[in-house]
Amino acid sequence: MGLQFIDHFTIHVRTADLGKVVRFYADALDLHDGFRPPFDFPGNWLYAGDKPVVHLVGTDYDTQLGDKAPASGQLDHISFRSTGFAQQRERLRALGLKFDEAVVPASPIYQIFVRDPAGIMVELTYDKPSEGIA
Repeated sequence: MGLQFIDHFTIHVRTADLGKVVRFYADALDLHDGFRPPFDFPGNWLYAGDKPVVHLVGTDYDTQLGDKAPASGQLDHISFRSTGFAQQRERLRALGLKFDEAVVPASPIYQIFVRDPAGIMVELTYDKPSEGIA
């Protein structure tokens, strides 16, 4: 038995920025806001199809005022296995988002890296042969 796909990931987002982050994931990655259990803190669940893959938690803290950052630590990046490379690249360009592309050495994987408004790096991975990437 082995890991196959990301189930979900959680990002701490300043409550005032929740709408902006939801729009990023909707516009740039085609996720949609959906059902979220009635927790006693603000947030959103963003879905790919019928799966809630991104959980946003409204977190208000100010380290300059002595508040501690969330205990979960710094999130480096999240990776999604993806299809539709050419369309995704054009979507990001049309939205005016900066992104980088990379080839994984000795691998059939091609990557796009883009940051969300909360500063989280999002990696999109593509199978070069399936996508027709040389």
